[in-house]
Amino acid sequence: MKEDPNNLTCAEFQAQLPELIGSGMKIADHPHMQNCELCRALLADLETIAEAARQLLPIEEPPDELWEHIESAIKLEQAGSDQEQTSSDQEEPDSDREQTGSKKN
Repeated sequence: MKEDPNNLTCAEFQAQLPELIGSGMKIADHPHMQNCELCRALLADLETIAEAARQLLPIEEPPDELWEHIESAIKLEQAGSDQEQTSSDQEEPDSDREQTGSKKN
């Protein structure tokens, strides 16, 4: 049963807060926030902390060639894996050599 958002205690509201923030909902419009000064203050503190964190680690755009380097590395790795697989497919199993006493041609 879903709780009535108009009758949440602070503890119930705060337990839902991470989910509400993650949903992108405008939390200030939540019914509990309309009547609870304590939770409004908490949200203001959280917003201040989040803004300070963004200032500590500014978002940087990756260099334009980054995806090209990643793609090249993946292709090289795949080519190496394909080459190793081809080499192991061409090798004769040890059991065949033991039975004939020499390597087949």
